[in-house]
Order: sequence, then C-alpha cells, then structure tokens
Amino acid sequence: MKNATLVLLACAAASAGAADAPRFDPHRLSQDVKVLASDEFEGRGPHTAGETKTVAYLIAQFKAAGLKPGGELVDGKRGWTQDVPLGRFEIKGPVKLTVNDGKRSQSYTQGAEMAVRAAMNGERMVDFKNAPLVFVGYGVTAPERKWDDFKGADLRGKLAVVLINDPDFETGEGEFGGKAMTYYGRWTYKYEEMARRGALGTIIVHETAPASYGWATVKNSNTNVMYDIVRKEPAKAHGAMEAWIQRDAAADLFKRAGLDFDAAKKQAQSRDFKPVELKGVTLSAHYAVDAQVIKSKNVAALREGSERPNEYVLYSAHWDHLGVGLPDAKGDRIYNGAIDNGTGVAALLELARGFAKQPAPQRSVVFLAVTAEEKGLLGSEYYASNPLYPLAATAAMINMDGLNPEGPSRNFTISGNAKLDLLDQLTAKAKQWNLVYSPDPKPEAGYFFRSDHFPMARQGVPAISFGSGNDWVDGGVKAGKAWIEGYTTNHYHQPSDEWSAKWSFTGMARDLEILYALGADLANSKAWPNWSQDSEFRAKRDESAAQRK
Repeated sequence: MKNATLVLLACAAASAGAADAPRFDPHRLSQDVKVLASDEFEGRGPHTAGETKTVAYLIAQFKAAGLKPGGELVDGKRGWTQDVPLGRFEIKGPVKLTVNDGKRSQSYTQGAEMAVRAAMNGERMVDFKNAPLVFVGYGVTAPERKWDDFKGADLRGKLAVVLINDPDFETGEGEFGGKAMTYYGRWTYKYEEMARRGALGTIIVHETAPASYGWATVKNSNTNVMYDIVRKEPAKAHGAMEAWIQRDAAADLFKRAGLDFDAAKKQAQSRDFKPVELKGVTLSAHYAVDAQVIKSKNVAALREGSERPNEYVLYSAHWDHLGVGLPDAKGDRIYNGAIDNGTGVAALLELARGFAKQPAPQRSVVFLAVTAEEKGLLGSEYYASNPLYPLAATAAMINMDGLNPEGPSRNFTISGNAKLDLLDQLTAKAKQWNLVYSPDPKPEAGYFFRSDHFPMARQGVPAISFGSGNDWVDGGVKAGKAWIEGYTTNHYHQPSDEWSAKWSFTGMARDLEILYALGADLANSKAWPNWSQDSEFRAKRDESAAQRK
C-alpha cells in the first residue's frame, strides 16, 4: 500500500470519530507558524519589538475568530492581555573568567568552556577572585528519600560544582525512581538549592545524555537575556554566578585538583557521598549586569459558556522564544522558534477558531498564550499565582508545546508520566481516531517540569502537555524517532528552528480534532477530573473540593 494511501486512511479514521467536531486547516496552521517564526518577529523575545508584533497578531486572530477578550479587567471590562512583571537581566560588556590551579592561569570564553547567565540576585557587577570550587554531587537534599548530598558543608563564598539530573540516572535504579527525572534533577532546582545554602554560585556540569540536549542548546539558552519573576529578596533564590560548564572542561578542573571526574561522579550516586573540594583550583569572574523590571504580556481569549460560564476549560501555549542571540556558524542571530513554539501557538489559534464556530459549550473555554516559558515557565507561573479565572473552577488545562508539523502518527504522548483522569479521558478519546497512548519516551529528560502545565499542576489543576507521536503513518517509529533526534540535535534552541514549506501539518490538524473533542467533552460536562490517589498534586486539588460542589 502506498504511503499516501496510509495517510488518507488515517484521516478517514479521524473523521469517522469526529462527526461533530470542526475540521482544522493544515494550510492555516502553516501560515500561522510562518508568520510567527518569520525574521520580522525577531524570535519573539519578551519585552522586544517581537513581543509587540506577536501580541498584536494573537489579538487580531482571536478577534477575527469571534472570541471575547479574556484578559485582565480594565474599567470593569476584560482586555486581551494580562501584564506579567518580570525582572530583566543582561550581561553588558565582556565576561572575564579565569581558572587558576596555583601553577598556571587559563582564561575561559563565554559560550565555549562555560555558559554564564546574567546574575539575577540583584547585583549589578559580578566580581570575585580565586573562589574555591566544591563538588557537591547531584546537589540534592531529599529528606523523604533520606538523601543529603551536602552533609553539613558550608558553601558560603564558594562555587558549587554540580551534576545535572538525578543520582539514579546512570544506573536506572535507586531512590529517585530510576531513569525518570524528578524535580531534584532539574537545573532550576540546582540553582535554587545552592542559593538557599548561601553559595557564591553554581556551576552545572553539562553532559548531553543526562541533560537531554547538547551544548549548543545550553549556550544559546544561557548567554542571552535572562528573566525572572519579581522577587523581594532575589539573593535567596539566586547566587551571584549561575553557569554551566562543558564536561571536558570540568574533568580538566578535577584532574588539576588531583581528582578523577568519572570516579567522583560514581561516588555521587551513593547516599554516602560527601562534598569534595577541588583543592588548589579556583575561579575568578568579572562582568557587569544590567537589571531592570519590565512588563511582558500573557494573551487570553474567551469562549463564554452558555450554562455554567463560571467553570472553565483552559487551553494554553507559550508564544515566546529566545529572540536575538549569539550567531550560529552562518551568522544567523534570530532564534525563530518555528516548532518551539510557533506550532503550539498555531494550534491554540486553530482550536479557538474551532470553538468559535460551534454552539457555545456549557462551560467557558479559555485560550491562554503565555510569555517567558523559555526563561523558566514565568508566564504560566505568574498566571498560576495570579489567575484570571479561579483555579478551583478550572476543570483542566491542556497545554501544547513543540508539536510535530509533519504527517500523522499512530500514537501520542504527554510530557512526563503523571497519572490523572485527564490522561485517561484523552487516551479513550484518541482511540476513536485509532491512536494509542505511548508513555513519555524520555522520562529522564524531565519534560514534565519543562512545560507550562507544571505551575498549574503544582496548584492542583489537572494539567497535561500534549505531545505528538513518534510512530508515523508514513515511515513508522524509525522515521518518527529520526525526526525527533534530528530536530533536538540540529535545530532545538538554535537559529535554524525555522518554518519550512515542506511541512504538511496534516498530523497536527488531525491531533487538534482529538484535543478539541477532549476539551468539548469537558466543557459540556459537570465532571471534575482529578489526579490519581498517589499523585503529589492530589492533596492540593482536594483542598478546593468544596468550591466545586
């Protein structure tokens, strides 16, 4: 059977299970991604001309679809946006980094051996000399697992050298659930924990497998403008230096201190590990930081419910990408973000158009495009802390990030392996299109903690991030995996993440029928999905149960 026929059969199966659903247009999906990922939008960096154009485009599309403004109340009426105050931090001038082992000094180049983030602790100048280095293993304090990598070590005035991911990653078994990453494995946790302990700074050792991405991604994500929520005491959340170091450069530092990096890493996999000072090896740094408070915007549109308008189903996608940054080998400095996350925003717009064309659902449906995901889920974090609509009355959140713009697949996934009713409902719905659920193929990558559903999950809202499948109708798992690996290696967080006229968007269009049907079922239901009984998010959801009776 020819491949084209297989694709047509997949589409026919979809239409058989979606008689009442609107159809979604691959050409319109392509056009939205093309516009959002064009050089004119300058990589959609927050607080740039690219943001202004992006927000205007989203509002225009929501208006054209016939939706109502869903943002903040202004003079008693809702506007289209929610202001998100952010701290903006940018290194100004050169970054001077010098390693000294008592015998010789070596200068490091920003983006080469190390990728240093602009300081977010309130300091305008990072300037320290001969700071000692201490290896703290995976940098984890987990009392519930009887795990403490620090053993009382004093990190004040010192730089903590820490491994990425969890102690279980290398062996696949242990106290942290095996290969699947916990929050302790995330770089965000490492920086937070070292700051809590008063460290001068944190240097994370990059290795591609446990990080789940290469050095190019680290360099491009950490050497441009940084953002954070506005904090009263930023030094409690951030050390003066937050940086990554290449694995080989780190191994060289260990060697200069008379240590073996691989042996030290193996020791760190045991709960008996104790911090080790890299004796005689120090780091000096000098760079200026411009810090200011800016406002970015979440964009929100509303399809008002007909019977229970004060109950909500929420679709989301982040509109931002990395903006303009370091040039690649071709001199391209615009990080267009076509797949990440032009695809998710295009999906959000298409779903909004679909709901607008149909009779009003019983519950209200909110379409939320959030800012600053690339800087640490900041737009969704702000929404979760300052919701436009009560979280207790939000039945579910369906997030879309980095969807596949090619043809249809036979399966789908979600970020992480959380257990919740919403996933069960999605799995059952997808079977009508002959799709099966495949668990996150890379739980060690920690995708559950890297998408905008996570801040809502922490607040108890049943939330998932939908992921395209890897078992392609045209080419099977081999083709799907090859595409994903190629994108991650060659395009993810790089200027080459650009729109292609070759993308068919037929897979996305089919998947949107499923996501529409899931949301429509929820919006026309009185049911309240929940997390599984053993989920860490169940208790938070149950706290607000009385508000849903």
